[in-house]
Amino acid sequence: MSGKSRIRSTGRPSDAAGCAGCALGAFGAATAALVWAPHAAISVHGGFENESRDPSVLFIDLPLVLLGGALLPLLVLVLTHRWLGRPWVAALAAVAALGLGEWALVEWWTPRRPPSPGDGPGV
Repeated sequence: MSGKSRIRSTGRPSDAAGCAGCALGAFGAATAALVWAPHAAISVHGGFENESRDPSVLFIDLPLVLLGGALLPLLVLVLTHRWLGRPWVAALAAVAALGLGEWALVEWWTPRRPPSPGDGPGV
């Protein structure tokens, strides 16, 4: 054997990759909540005379948004890294998936909107 010893790869991610995955999950959950919050504000505050108040957005929708924002980029990161074996491509794919996921969240999830004063049968 030569002077250099060879270290056999175990296929397990390094500590840096684990920290990057955790940071990506936290970033995904935080940005998903920040994208979701302005759309859910009317359901939390209730609008005029609390006629649009819906507290289920805090107990049902918020945990699902946080979970999806954290898990979607992590799933894309792991699958892309396994298929391609390149961590930078996997990181870019995960960030792109996070952006597309948040766009889909805003397009798909539409909370109840309060009626505007001009709506209705009229005078």
